[in-house]
Amino acid sequence: MIQQWQGVSEFLAVADSGNFTRAAEDLGISTAQVSRQIRMLEKRLGIDLFYRTTRRVSLTEAGQIYYQSCRPLLDALSNAERAVNQLQSVPQGLIRITAPVTYGERHLAPLLNQFLTLYPEISLYCELTNKTLDIIAGNYDLAVRLGRIESQDLVARRLGNRRLFTCASPDYLRRHGKPETPDALHSHTCMPGTLDYWRFHDAGGERMMKVDGRLRCNSGDALLDAARRGLGIIQLPDYYVEPALQSGELVEVLEKFAPPDDGIWALYPPGRQLSLKVSMLLDYLSEHLNPE
Repeated sequence: MIQQWQGVSEFLAVADSGNFTRAAEDLGISTAQVSRQIRMLEKRLGIDLFYRTTRRVSLTEAGQIYYQSCRPLLDALSNAERAVNQLQSVPQGLIRITAPVTYGERHLAPLLNQFLTLYPEISLYCELTNKTLDIIAGNYDLAVRLGRIESQDLVARRLGNRRLFTCASPDYLRRHGKPETPDALHSHTCMPGTLDYWRFHDAGGERMMKVDGRLRCNSGDALLDAARRGLGIIQLPDYYVEPALQSGELVEVLEKFAPPDDGIWALYPPGRQLSLKVSMLLDYLSEHLNPE
């Protein structure tokens, strides 16, 4: 296939300029190289493409047919190269991204929408799901994940931090008292989510503590509402509980035992050069999710 293209650029340049020397100047190569490439092309095709005289060069009938077929092909190739190069100079095209539902709705979606207003040539497909999608099979450019990264098959870039809060309503704490250590939770009503353990940190390092209670739910919003109503203690990420903590509806407990912040990660396939649009989106998210 590569051999079929050899000599084509030289042939078109000579046909356009009507002169081997000018064609060589246009291509930035020697006249001898232009002549050699065209001779090899004619030999491969088994026919003369030019009439050659001491004064001018003109196309044969076969040359004219070949020119009419090759010119659109080379123009299309040039257009394709310009389009690819433009992708690396002007951010444009589709970005496919997936992220968790609640975090995506509350924090990611507003940033993505703002990003689209800044770059009108970019379009976006965003799938919010709590399932761990195969981003390679799904042809996603990015996946935003929270907490610990299990997969070693993807490149991970930290975009920001997420903190876990253990908290309850003032009414619950008035009735049941405030736990002073994680072990004190055994005498309290805890409301776990998807996992049946909570994370804490003490002098011995990270501690996983099994909890249970009257309510267990895989919805952070449902647990938040239950805690506001004084039904028990919850442990949820900051984006669920910070407004309630700021308003006083909830009070943080066990602050001294809070676990280290989790990461907010952007994952993408390895061995793939990031396009300008994806690289710019990563920088934008990192700047706004972790402004410190």
